[in-house]
Amino acid sequence: MTPNRTTLENLTFDNRFTRKLPCDPNTANTRHQVTNACYSRVNPTPAKAPGLVAFSREAAHLLDLEEKACQSDLFTRVFTGNQALVDMDPFAMCYGGHQFGSWAGQLGDGRAINLGEIINHHNKRWILQLKGAGPTPYSRTADGLAVLRSSIREFLCSEAMFHLGVPTTRALSLTLTGEQVERDMLYDGRPKMEPGAVVCRLSPSFTRFGNFQILAARQENTLLKSLMDYTIETDFSLPGPLSQTSYELWFREVCEKTMDMIIHWMRVGFVHGVMNTDNMSILGLTMDYGPYGWLEDYNPGWTPNTTDAGRRYSFKNQPQIALWNLGQLANAILPVVKNPEPLQEALDDAIKYFRQGQDDMMAKKLGFQRFEPETDRSLTTGLLSLLESTEIDYTLFFRGLSHLDITKEPMENQIPPFIKKAYYAPDQVTPAHSNRLNAWIALYGKRLTRDRISHETKKQQMDRINPKYVLRNYLVQTAIDNAKKDFSLVWELLDVMRRPYDEQPDREMFAEKRPEWARHKPGCSMLSCSS
Repeated sequence: MTPNRTTLENLTFDNRFTRKLPCDPNTANTRHQVTNACYSRVNPTPAKAPGLVAFSREAAHLLDLEEKACQSDLFTRVFTGNQALVDMDPFAMCYGGHQFGSWAGQLGDGRAINLGEIINHHNKRWILQLKGAGPTPYSRTADGLAVLRSSIREFLCSEAMFHLGVPTTRALSLTLTGEQVERDMLYDGRPKMEPGAVVCRLSPSFTRFGNFQILAARQENTLLKSLMDYTIETDFSLPGPLSQTSYELWFREVCEKTMDMIIHWMRVGFVHGVMNTDNMSILGLTMDYGPYGWLEDYNPGWTPNTTDAGRRYSFKNQPQIALWNLGQLANAILPVVKNPEPLQEALDDAIKYFRQGQDDMMAKKLGFQRFEPETDRSLTTGLLSLLESTEIDYTLFFRGLSHLDITKEPMENQIPPFIKKAYYAPDQVTPAHSNRLNAWIALYGKRLTRDRISHETKKQQMDRINPKYVLRNYLVQTAIDNAKKDFSLVWELLDVMRRPYDEQPDREMFAEKRPEWARHKPGCSMLSCSS
């Protein structure tokens, strides 16, 4: 039965965060240090000429909104920041964080403004947040605005990740402000004026590791406990009344949710680019889509972030960085938990949890019924070494591997055609590499026979976990370039990414590997935190 859809005017606001936690007593929207408070009330800055670019119907349904409501002028005004609905209570959060491993002190929502919290007909909580709607007390020297370029990237990726099955915040809408914003995209001293834009993001909670860190750093331990209690009671389902055990169980759950997210990133080849603690969701959701990217050729040391000279946030480092960030969260909540031993045990178990999850994930990617350490570990490491030895597209290789039929005679010393198209330079592949690949395929085939499942069943299972379509950077950049004339490609990419595991015969061009022209083009291979 289809639920009744509501209108914007009928949205039910709860605003529990602002009701339960203390507010900054300084009401001026000026940059200042905010102490003994979790947020500051602040209103969005009205835009000159709001205009709708796109919206996600799936995200709208989370708010019980029908598509007709999303096409209204009121929708565009509200989610650009020009009009408030009754019972909205806009605010910006106070938090700190470690940036590239160094403590940065107070950060906060410098260009994000939470409009309020919706309770939908399933009794689920969704916070509405505008990104790029003007300055807040946490903007420091920035303007609180965003440009269309980065906003298209965030809007599309939020929804693409959801359809890939990766835990993520969501994106409701993308709008234009009608104003120009100055940005230096590559930090090379050549700023340009770009169209301003706003993304409306949705999440059950936007609380970050940094929300707890800033309170611990200031030794505001009473408020730290209040925020922990609030978070457990509002966002987690732990049994019984709160106790010391509750805090320990909560931290353990945060560890597991975080590692689940990382396992999904590794599964689809996603690189976040800026895994600072202020970008880590307490719910294990991917958030703050800045200089992200997908692996093209399998290069575990790759990061899309031009400002990460040390490659701290490269693809291969994401699991250990997640653990390091969890360690910083453990340090922050220790004044309330008091005993470090259960926190350390949870961190130790998080390593085991990730390793087991990673093994299970790789087994599924390879079409096995379960992970068998005695054979599958060497098969997995051997394959990854093989992929790293030459330019092979990560997504296309695993998608193509499902076509391997072990009941058919192998082609001696040749690369199977369904795998060959994953190579960036197939004509330059050496005989030695072909021999290594075929030797691996022979071992892989023997392993598959032990599971005693049909080729068709195995292929179906592999195609449900290995996507055909991912939001490659060159695709997003093409949509950004096309946005100078219209937004049709934004809409088409949104639609393609709704079914990333399906064959879409009329959209094969969106599954192709990175073209050569995109290898070094800004926006395709190189990105910064600029927005």
